Amino acid sequence: MKTEEKETKPRYGIANFERRTYRRFPISLPVEYYRADSRINQSGQTIDASEGGLQILLPEQIEIGQNLKMKLFFSSEAKLNAIEMLVEVVWINPPLSEGEQHYRSGVRFINISPEDMTKLKNLSASLS
Repeated sequence: MKTEEKETKPRYGIANFERRTYRRFPISLPVEYYRADSRINQSGQTIDASEGGLQILLPEQIEIGQNLKMKLFFSSEAKLNAIEMLVEVVWINPPLSEGEQHYRSGVRFINISPEDMTKLKNLSASLS
């Protein structure tokens, strides 16, 4: 039985296409979170957001697969708003330098109300 070798074609150019479903937008906002099985709050900060999830800085290392209840805070029209969600940690990176104490993490939305998703979409549109 013959096996065919696939010929690899050279790729030219500098384009780097991401395989993301949703466009990310940079956003630096405070978040409050706690593990789904705990009531102890922690604070973090967003780095970027999309309709699928967030990239955040956390003060602690959390296991991949861990569920977190999270609130994202932002101001609009001179009032404080919050978006509440249940997220799952999908990746986590250790601090980049010895002095840094935050873990860069990616979370995906598991449960977010349609109203809160609309708030997030409106927030991203206002930043574009």
